Order: sequence, then structure tokens, then C-alpha cells
Amino acid sequence: MTSADLKDLIGDNIASFPLSPLPISDLRIPEPEGNARRSYRTIWISDVHLGTQGCNAELLIDFLDNVDSETMYLVGDIIDGWRLKKKFYWPAAHNDIVWRIMKRARRGTRVIYIPGNHDEMFRQFSGLDFGGIAIRRAAFHDTADGRRLMVLHGDEFDAVMLSHRWLAFVGDHAYHLMMKLNHTVNAVRKALGKPYWSLSKAAKHKVKNAVEFIGKYEEVVARAAGERGVDGVVCGHIHTAEFRAFEHHGKRIEYWNDGDWVEGCNALVEHHDGRMEILHWPEEMKRRAADDVAAAPEAREAA
Repeated sequence: MTSADLKDLIGDNIASFPLSPLPISDLRIPEPEGNARRSYRTIWISDVHLGTQGCNAELLIDFLDNVDSETMYLVGDIIDGWRLKKKFYWPAAHNDIVWRIMKRARRGTRVIYIPGNHDEMFRQFSGLDFGGIAIRRAAFHDTADGRRLMVLHGDEFDAVMLSHRWLAFVGDHAYHLMMKLNHTVNAVRKALGKPYWSLSKAAKHKVKNAVEFIGKYEEVVARAAGERGVDGVVCGHIHTAEFRAFEHHGKRIEYWNDGDWVEGCNALVEHHDGRMEILHWPEEMKRRAADDVAAAPEAREAA
């Protein structure tokens, strides 16, 4: 893919779009040396929205520095082409994330990238591999305990996206206003020494229409998985990490949503025995900090 191709895909600002990873010496947040990582069989992340102020890059970098896996699925909206067309925004931390993902692919991690609606410009490259990253329209994943899961972004089942695309763009504008407010709130909380808290996530759970939309979306996606004869589905798109079980023609269908890295900062992981788990990373960081504080007196005594 040439620079001219990318310019056509995203817009006039793409001439300096930093898709090539930075040299190690230029990384703003280098990977920690000798860092012990949790090992998983599979990791799913989506809705990172690189190129926007709402992206919680610091939390995602911490996640990538503390976990590892045999396979990693990037389940769409990793880059926000909609925002980049309007205003170019790409801080160094976003390049750090690209570098970390590319490095995983180079050292042997199987990385599958399934573009979403915000990075749909990459869908035309489905079936190709770039830098060890396989770009696919959708994928099927076999868990260690024998279940078959369909993996896709999920905008294919969004009635607003399908019927009223213009309304989706209006909603995107309102959503990013909320993200700016969320960013301001958490900047104040960080200055006060308080952990991350998602204003937009809290608001979403309070609004009845949002709750009804999410419930219907989950049901429609699970039904589509059942019609394809698989045991479950993994998707993103609606920024709500969730697990639900549905019944379709007498068969149990699992619905997994891996959340996002704008509001909840979640990831879906498969353990080596096939067990699935949703990680809420702000809580993981809070727990890790508490463990460090508890361990500090013992470390001083040992010293």
C-alpha cells in the first residue's frame, strides 16, 4: 500500500499518517524490560479509535505491556478514519500502540485484523497480509475446548448503520462531544489521584433507549451466529463488554462483546484451557496498584 493509496482512503491529511512503526529509540513509552506478562491463548480487542482524543492510549499500552497471547484479534474500529478525515490527530502514544502490535506480529503472534465501520477503508484489502497482520472481513475461531466462534466487528447488524447512515454520522459527532467531556473529567480525577471512571458508560446504562438497543443488538447478532451453525460470536461495535447465552433452535449460542478502549477499556481473553473472560483493565490496574502498596512493607523489610 502506497502513501497515495492511503491518502485516497482517509483524506488529504494522510500524507504524514504514521502507519509505519517508530524506531525503538523514538517511542514515547518504551516497552518495560524483563516484564513478566500474563499468558493467554487468544486476545480480542476492538474499538480503540486511534486518531481521536477519546482513545485511552495509556491504558491500552499498559494492557499490551502486561499480557501476551498466541493469537490476537483486532475486531474493528482500531483506527478512526471518520475523525481523521475531519481533523488530523495522532499523538506519539498512538504510534506506540501501532508499534507494539506490529512487534507482536513480527515475533510470532498470529494477528488478525477485521476492519469495522470507522476503519472500513481497509476492508478492500481483506484477504491480504501486511507486516504479518492478516486483514479479513470476518473470521472463525476454534477454542481450546472445541467451540467454534464467529468473529466480526458487528456493524453489519446495526439497524442505524444499515438504514440511516447519515444518522450514524450525527450520532458519531454527539458521541465524540461526550468523549471530550469524559476526557476532561478523567484528567481532573487523575490530578486528584483517583482511578479512571467512564462518564459515558455510566450515562449509557442510565438511558432506557440505549439499554433496549444493546439488548436487541445482542439478540440479533447471536441469532445470526446460530443460523451459521457456530457455537457463538465475538464482536465489538457498541462499546459494551458483555457475555450472554441465547438459545437458537434448541442450541446454546454464546454472545461475547470485547468492549472498547474509549469508555470501558476492556478486552476479551481465552485461557489456555478454552475458558473465556472479559477483562476490565482499569480495575486490573487498580488491583495491581493495591497489591504493590501491600507488598511495599515486605520489600522494605527484605531490603
